Amino acid sequence: MPTEAAVPPFSVIPGSQVHEVLAGRERTVVDLVEAAYRVHGEGDTVNPPSYFLRFPDRPSSRIIALPASLGGDNRIDGLKWISSFPQNVAAGIPRASAVLVLNDHATGYPIACLESSIISAARTAASAALAADRLSRAGGRARPARVGFIGTGFIARHIHTFLARTGWTFDEVGVHDLSSEYAAGFRSYLAAAGETGHVTVHDSAEKLVRSSDLVVLATVAAAPHIHAPEWFGHAPLVLNVSLRDLAPEVLLASANVVDDIEHCLKADTSPHLTEQLTGGRDFIDGTLYDVLTGRTALPADRPVVFSPFGLGVLDLAVGKYVYDEVRRRGEAQVVEGFFHEVDRYAPGGRR
Repeated sequence: MPTEAAVPPFSVIPGSQVHEVLAGRERTVVDLVEAAYRVHGEGDTVNPPSYFLRFPDRPSSRIIALPASLGGDNRIDGLKWISSFPQNVAAGIPRASAVLVLNDHATGYPIACLESSIISAARTAASAALAADRLSRAGGRARPARVGFIGTGFIARHIHTFLARTGWTFDEVGVHDLSSEYAAGFRSYLAAAGETGHVTVHDSAEKLVRSSDLVVLATVAAAPHIHAPEWFGHAPLVLNVSLRDLAPEVLLASANVVDDIEHCLKADTSPHLTEQLTGGRDFIDGTLYDVLTGRTALPADRPVVFSPFGLGVLDLAVGKYVYDEVRRRGEAQVVEGFFHEVDRYAPGGRR
């Protein structure tokens, strides 16, 4: 007969613990993300479409559910629940907040709830750093020495950190944001982070793009605002992390790599708009998994755009690593008795 001892303990892992585990382990996180991409590419995951909860009275806000199941050697199921409320910025708090629920693979019981804004940013930045490395290699191009950031928030900061701590150095760093205050803040972050490249704050996206070999798009744009393919005539590598900055004509003049075709071509992302315009998907050259496994070759004489929709299995991979590390240290904050009446046949039992 089932007893409480057979039910996995349930832990709560706050952001302070998540930060402590992940800080300084950028290479480990990139390796975790690469492994998750490979497991996903091999078909040993379940990663259904994300669900967008939208609000008629708050049209700019949303909460997204990303359920997923990760196979491979470190199986785990779970759900990321992440909100985006742009008006938070004016109130002095971050736009996004998130939690990640991990479920035991054997029993299905939730085993942990983790603060997940840091996990989400880390997996996004790790994905970007991985793509920058592998896509530049696959194209046979010189490693980018001039990077430019359009959008200077939480995600941009994490991407720069992951690039810097996985061996990237830059001669020049460009910065552009619609808010001069945010651009100045990012410049201050770069100085504090020890960035040795020459930092320039550009007053237009065009100037930044034209002067960068690696372009990082990390805005909250809801619709394309970059329409000119000629800005990319020098064939940069573009990390289209925010997904909606680029107009279809830019993608049609580029080689295009996504994380997952079915996931990325939805919700009016730049690739989705391009599919709607052309009526097909021939403009997609492959997935990052295809690049990792050598199935897709990339040109050196055209821009290469990486558009990652963001897969829930990546959050699971990083979240499971945090969970395991916190437990290994003996620091898990277990909620005793979280699951009540676990004996199916006890009086009053609900199972």
